[in-house]
Amino acid sequence: MTENTQQYLITGASRGIGQAIAGKLAREGRKLLLHGRDRSALEETAELVKAQGASTSVIVADLALVGGVEEVIEAVGAGPLHGLINNAGIAIVKPLAEITPAEWQQTLAINVTAPFLLCSRLLPLMPSGATIVNILSIAAKVGFPGWSSYCMSKFAIEGFSRSIREELRPLGVRVVNIYPAATLTEMWENVSGEWSEERMLDPEEVAGAVVYALERPSDVSVDSINIGNIAGPM
Repeated sequence: MTENTQQYLITGASRGIGQAIAGKLAREGRKLLLHGRDRSALEETAELVKAQGASTSVIVADLALVGGVEEVIEAVGAGPLHGLINNAGIAIVKPLAEITPAEWQQTLAINVTAPFLLCSRLLPLMPSGATIVNILSIAAKVGFPGWSSYCMSKFAIEGFSRSIREELRPLGVRVVNIYPAATLTEMWENVSGEWSEERMLDPEEVAGAVVYALERPSDVSVDSINIGNIAGPM
């Protein structure tokens, strides 16, 4: 990595929103650290990124485990890190009485603890002008029946982000929250019920918002972006 190379870490970059972010962020002079659990899918993202002139590094790790988060941190190395995009997440959708303690803890680990650890441990590598981007959801602002564990985790990161945004302002490190409405990704394959794909966002739209926020001048902070279908929530 050359002295002028900008380095970005994207969690959950195997597919969906994470892959779309990687594709839009890729260009010469940037190195993208691509995290996920599926090596073959990550390699596909890496090829997409390389075709656009960026260099890559693939990180296979399970963020449900503290050891997995440590693997990601070690892979980042000595930095500098210009952008941390906390995109990886899990959605367990079922009635309150059916959520198991293990599922609750898994949601906390991936959606809350992993971003906390990555932010706190990687902050020393982030120079002034660097940006933390958290991919949240409208579920960080509105409760939905059957989505209690997911909403819990997104509301938690909402509060965490608001606090560290103020804490990190003096360091010149920006904290951006993205609030997409339902987005057409593989997550919905595991969610029961009928959902209108026509009213779901394309991951590319979310990725465009992320890159817009990242590429503002260093003295400009886009604290939050809401994205949804013009027809309104499903």
